[in-house]
Amino acid sequence: MDYTEKGLGPEKIISRIRSELIVGGYSPRTIKMYIFYMRDFLKNINKPLAEIEREDIILFLAKKKEEGKVSNSTLSLIHSAIRFYFHNIIGNKLLDDIKTPRKAKKLPVILTRKEVKELIIAAKPKRNRLIVQFLYSSGARVSECVKLKVVDLNLKERVASIRGGKGNKDRTIIISRRWVKYLKKYLERKKIKSEFVFSKKNGNNLSSDTVQRIIREAAKKAGIQKKVTPHTLRHSYATHLLEGGENIRKIQELLGHSNLNTTQIYTHVSLQELKKVESPLDNL
Repeated sequence: MDYTEKGLGPEKIISRIRSELIVGGYSPRTIKMYIFYMRDFLKNINKPLAEIEREDIILFLAKKKEEGKVSNSTLSLIHSAIRFYFHNIIGNKLLDDIKTPRKAKKLPVILTRKEVKELIIAAKPKRNRLIVQFLYSSGARVSECVKLKVVDLNLKERVASIRGGKGNKDRTIIISRRWVKYLKKYLERKKIKSEFVFSKKNGNNLSSDTVQRIIREAAKKAGIQKKVTPHTLRHSYATHLLEGGENIRKIQELLGHSNLNTTQIYTHVSLQELKKVESPLDNL
């Protein structure tokens, strides 16, 4: 099968895509997924890339939707991966007029304050419990949590700097007074010194998968029936701030959202605010 792009074979093309993504500042997870789907595309296409037409890509996407039973979100990701190669690397805008279904707008899972307390108690003391407390009290993403360094903390002012967050943007977050108190004791007693706040026994930073497992195990132990992930704590943080009367623009800055519309979803999930609305029947 001929995958020629100026004589490049499939692995050369994959290597080029990876390099372009790295230089473009894409996250490791995005790079992994783009490479996975582009490799699948190269494997299944039955003609040279230079001869590919719109109909070929439509057929491939339709096949993935039918046979793979992929979600709209996954189909959009596959589209983005192929588009990156054609549009950003070889300058072919073949995919510009190929539309994929919009992602379903689902309300995020939110924990009650009682559930957050139970989750914290269920987590193993010291490092694991501190991780749960940090994620909820700061609204940080799991990728930001695992990369957090001690030098990025200003414990006196109770703020921290997030370096290279989503979109490679830095921002400032607030940290809990109570968490600072616990963290100081933890760092003082920590046997392995590391530049990272949360580290392995060898001093290296934890993986996102490890933190996800910590949250999952704590939720199971706490008997919480909802699907709980690190991002659930971020959603809960934002919702509880909103319920407490905090300005949504401030919440936007703390979460690192570029667009206020992204933050607006929490106005739809704040149960306490909804409960303040009286039914018209009660006023008859």
